[in-house]
Amino acid sequence: MNNFTFYNPTRIEFGKGTIAKLGKLIPSGSRIMLTYGGGSIKRNGVYDQVIKALEGYEIIEFGGIEANPQFETCKLGIALALKGDVDFLLAIGGGSVLDGTKFIAAGMKADSDDLWKLVTREVPIKDAVPLGCVLTLPATGSEMNPNFVISRRETKEKKGNASPKIFPVFSILDPETTMSLPGRQTANGVVDSFIHVMEQYLTVNINTPIQDRQAEGVLLTLIEEGPKVMKNPNDYEARANIMWSSTMALNGLIGAGVVHDWSSHVIGHQLTALYGVDHGRTLAIVLPGVMEHQREAKGERILQYARRVWGITAGTREEIINLAIERTVEFFESLGVSTTLKGNGCPEEAVSLVGKRFRGEGMKLGEHGAIDGKAVEEILSLRSGY
Repeated sequence: MNNFTFYNPTRIEFGKGTIAKLGKLIPSGSRIMLTYGGGSIKRNGVYDQVIKALEGYEIIEFGGIEANPQFETCKLGIALALKGDVDFLLAIGGGSVLDGTKFIAAGMKADSDDLWKLVTREVPIKDAVPLGCVLTLPATGSEMNPNFVISRRETKEKKGNASPKIFPVFSILDPETTMSLPGRQTANGVVDSFIHVMEQYLTVNINTPIQDRQAEGVLLTLIEEGPKVMKNPNDYEARANIMWSSTMALNGLIGAGVVHDWSSHVIGHQLTALYGVDHGRTLAIVLPGVMEHQREAKGERILQYARRVWGITAGTREEIINLAIERTVEFFESLGVSTTLKGNGCPEEAVSLVGKRFRGEGMKLGEHGAIDGKAVEEILSLRSGY
């Protein structure tokens, strides 16, 4: 096991009715800016619960944060928060709203006028306004981690940063808030959470049995609970198990002391930036391609994954690896998530255009630093569908 520091200060309030605790979680006298997305919280009752819980607080609102939060939009949020002398941010929504809010929190305290440098890591995040979260879409794990990812429409980029300064002070996780989610968003969240685990698990074996079994537990739970909630969106227990699985997938616990990959995410971000493909769906395209392309380097871990997660024990090494990849694809497809470029509306030339970006930047991805621009093209070719 590698050396590690594990630090996570976020308080979690989980379960039915926990939005009512907001008034006890935010310091009295705070000037709060509520942040949210397209307004679904005003249709499903979550907004009304929040306003009731915050009676007596001074509040301003900033809505319209996109599914992939845009740099230009977040800059408007920073300006509004500064003008309103805000000292606490409350994100209401999914990971995109929370990511945008984290960037707003850091941007409000930034030394540099070039706020994009906070995203590209050219300027460090030295401080941030405190923030909390009412989660309505489990997917990114942003409710209990220090990460954010921001897109920039002008340059068609999608970049991310992280800092201990932007851990949420608290996050409220009420599974009932997720029951009105469209099936597409629910499926995306399950896939996103699943692949967060795989990026930390399907790497190299360095004798981390606790982390391995914790990761496998999250994967098995998503496999069991995902189909239930797609069949019955009002299944509270399934919603609760998915919500907690999503948080556990990326709160630092299963990733402590292990080797990480993240190539599927970095490649997938380009598909979102160029073609607007949902984040979870980009991952469903890329991960199977990475597994196939890196089958030798990842072979031992794929065999463990096949045995412990899918119960595959019979066959040759190659047959077991093939079947593990096949089962993974089948699981994503069973949720209604296509695993090819074609199935997600990307043109055939996406293979070369994305590869060109990595060639230009000279990036090498993966736990072994072995995935360059040429390899990215090979991975996407495996999943093109053309």
